Amino acid sequence: MGLLTFSLNVTLDGCVDHQEGIADDETHAFFTRLMDESGAMLWGRVTYEMMESYWPAVARGDEESPPAMREWAVKLEAKPKFVVSSTRTDFPWANSHHLSGDLRTAVQKLKDATPAGVLLGSGKLAAELDRLDLIDEFKFLVHPRIAGHGPTLYQGGLSSTRRLDLVSAKSLRNGAVALHYRRAG
Repeated sequence: MGLLTFSLNVTLDGCVDHQEGIADDETHAFFTRLMDESGAMLWGRVTYEMMESYWPAVARGDEESPPAMREWAVKLEAKPKFVVSSTRTDFPWANSHHLSGDLRTAVQKLKDATPAGVLLGSGKLAAELDRLDLIDEFKFLVHPRIAGHGPTLYQGGLSSTRRLDLVSAKSLRNGAVALHYRRAG
C-alpha cells in the first residue's frame, strides 16, 4: 500500500492561494521531485480544472515557459491523475480518471493500488480526507510571505488537533522552507 501525501504551497499565515507562492525554477524542481516520487496525483474538481486550464498547453509547448516549468508540465501530462467530483464525470486531460463512490473506500483502493504513493494537492479535499484519517504524511512548501487573505489551510476546521512528527526541514535559496511531517504514531 502506498502513502497518501498532502503537499501544497502555503504562506506563513496559512494562505493556500496558488498565486501567493514563489513560482521559480527551484520551487518547480521541488514539486517535480515530489511528483516523480509518487505513483499518482489526487485532486478535487476545482484544482483539476485550474491545472487543466494551464499545464497541458505548457506541456505541448503552446505556452512560453522556463525549462523547470516545462519539465513539470510534461511529467504531469504523463502522470495518472485522479479527480474527486460529485458534479463532473468527464476528465479529458491525458491520464485523468474520475474517482467515484464512497470517498473513504475509493481513496483507500487508490492507495492500495499505488505502491509508489499518491500525491494530494487540493486543500478542501485534504481536509475531508484528513477527517477520514487517510492522509499519511504532509510535505508543505512554506513561503516567506504573509498574504493577509484566504483561502487558508484547513479553513473549515478539523474535529481534533493532528499531532505530527517532523521528518525533515530544508531551506530553499528563495527563502521557502520544505517541511516533511508524518502523522504521529
